[in-house]
Amino acid sequence: MTTTSIIDTPAPPEPTKPTIKGGLLDPKQLWASLPDALRKLDPRTLWRNPVMFIVEIGSVFTTVLAITDPSVFSWVITVWLWLTVLFANLAEAVAEGRGKAQADTLRKAKQDTVGRKLRNWNPDSPEIDEHTVGAPELQLGDFVVVDAGEVIPGDGEVVQGIASVDESAITGESAPVIRESGGDRSAVTGGTRVLSDRIIVRITQKPGESFVDRMIALVEGANRQKTPNEIALNILLASLTVIFLMAVATLQPMAVFAVREQGFGPDDAVLNNDGVTGIVLVSLLVCLIPTTIGALLSAIGIAGMDRLVQRNVLAMSGRAVEAAGDVSTLLLDKTGTITLGNRQASEFVPVHGVSVAEIADAAQLSSLSDETPEGRSIVTHAQQAHQLPERSPGELRDATWIEFTAQTRMSGVDLGDRQLRKGAAASVIEWVRANGGHVPDDVKDIVEEISSSGGTPLVVAEHTRVLGVIHLKDVVKPGMRERFDEMRRMGIRTVMITGDNPRTAEAIAREAGVDDFLAEATPEDKLALIKREQEGGKLVAMTGDGTNDAPALAQADVGVAMNTGTSAAKEAGNMVDLDSDPTKLIEIVEIGKQLLITRGALTTFSIANDIAKYFAIIPAIFAAVYPGLDTLNIMRLDSPTSAILSAVVFNAIIIVALIPLALRGVRYRPSDAATMLRRNLLVYGVGGIVTPFIGIKVIDLLISNIPGIS
Repeated sequence: MTTTSIIDTPAPPEPTKPTIKGGLLDPKQLWASLPDALRKLDPRTLWRNPVMFIVEIGSVFTTVLAITDPSVFSWVITVWLWLTVLFANLAEAVAEGRGKAQADTLRKAKQDTVGRKLRNWNPDSPEIDEHTVGAPELQLGDFVVVDAGEVIPGDGEVVQGIASVDESAITGESAPVIRESGGDRSAVTGGTRVLSDRIIVRITQKPGESFVDRMIALVEGANRQKTPNEIALNILLASLTVIFLMAVATLQPMAVFAVREQGFGPDDAVLNNDGVTGIVLVSLLVCLIPTTIGALLSAIGIAGMDRLVQRNVLAMSGRAVEAAGDVSTLLLDKTGTITLGNRQASEFVPVHGVSVAEIADAAQLSSLSDETPEGRSIVTHAQQAHQLPERSPGELRDATWIEFTAQTRMSGVDLGDRQLRKGAAASVIEWVRANGGHVPDDVKDIVEEISSSGGTPLVVAEHTRVLGVIHLKDVVKPGMRERFDEMRRMGIRTVMITGDNPRTAEAIAREAGVDDFLAEATPEDKLALIKREQEGGKLVAMTGDGTNDAPALAQADVGVAMNTGTSAAKEAGNMVDLDSDPTKLIEIVEIGKQLLITRGALTTFSIANDIAKYFAIIPAIFAAVYPGLDTLNIMRLDSPTSAILSAVVFNAIIIVALIPLALRGVRYRPSDAATMLRRNLLVYGVGGIVTPFIGIKVIDLLISNIPGIS
């Protein structure tokens, strides 16, 4: 078998991802979404949105009245009521349409993929009996063979072989990754391409439930289940709609009674025509019920999921996204999440009587053939911090390289009579003593000081002399302290999980700025910690990639599995990070909070908006019957009919105006709950009251001169 190094494999071109041009209200995008918006007028679809369903019923009612008793006023009202429903559907259609280009690409790739299915495959048998089938025909437990250049036909696990895989079609990341049998890098995704070698994959998906199928459903918004908070808000909106429906239904009897009590003649009554009365009452109902948030609620949820997709995160349910916004405890692995994962040389500490230049030279020479990240960092640190010349193993022709082994726990080089070693303190010290050398007293102090600071000490020696100690440090990623400060301002407690000893863990935790840490953690420890936090009423989020993380991922309220991880981990979590970036958990929490804030902000705006419309419409309508109400008519609208029409037009236009905000989301700034509430009320509460007064007045000025309206 020919093995191709991943380093030598040319990187595939950057994938073309679907983008939206022209901003969030691109006319082309609106036009493309219009057919879907029209299809959503079907009552069998619209009934799921009780607020807009009532508006549609009212639109049908006014259409009948306009046909039987036509007038400019009745037809204009009818048209704008239908536009209100259409704009609400358009908001949802635009939100869904933002992912359709990506879904079409994924669906085409799935339909065109074929697999080489193995019959009666036995890992111990050299013979392979294969036949070609379409990817949708593969069943759970089937085995397929995939060679270099071929597409993996379905989600599965590598059971034999190792290969570099291009996952750019799924993740958008052009760099290939290694997938091999056994361990935590065995999972592969359907639709990805093998770049080198050959692997045999066991299919782990059920028909129609592949990773790509779930992503298609997610980006299209198909079969999207409403989250608990969204359901609760829908119930509240439906209740308000019923209350206002009953209130409006009583207005006609009240109007008749008021006309008689005030001594008006039948021609003086504002609501003296049955057709006009019906249209006015429907218009009033539409303006009073919370149509704004009712129209945008679904789009907000879809857009929140879409923001996750844009960051290459697949959420198994909207509930997980919503839970991310309420997370109060964040569990993060140290290695690869908080730290870079590879210990790097940060300092050369000489013993008494040895210069820094001498230990730097010896450390560099002994590490030239060490291809580990730690060895490379020692060579780099010697060159950059101590201005040593760049060297390569090939330059030292008489060198004998001493490889690291688990038995010796040290490596080095022999240059003629010069013998250099670096490695674990106990091993190097024993080697020096075996050569008849003396170990200075300060070596032990240096080693203990580095260990207590959370670092790893490597002792450097030359034959019979100990030269000093290399300080290897698990480097905290830049900006992590600032990120954790943000989490703290958000009211989120961060806990670092590591297998290190408590002393090392404490040092890293202090440097990174996390609130707490769990050292020498086992899978049982992680699970117990999550349960303990949840018993206190907290929501917990964590990341993981191995089978041993599966119980904790399943227990966590937000469990983010890495795409490079095992199938067990991905099945246990409720999110999968396609980039396999553990720090993505912080972004997921921010997206969840942005979803909740956006929903709350637009709900606040909608309710405040309705309050303002009450003051705009009701005084104008009833001032003729109850002159005392004229003092509340602060907008001085032209007439009752223009007031009603202005409110209906504004009610429809504001939905379109708020679509970009619903799709983009309200900008999230880390702060405490009181500050966020104050900002929300100031911006969206006050704004929701002021905007209708201005908008309705402007529309009234524009339409007041239209014949048949005033």
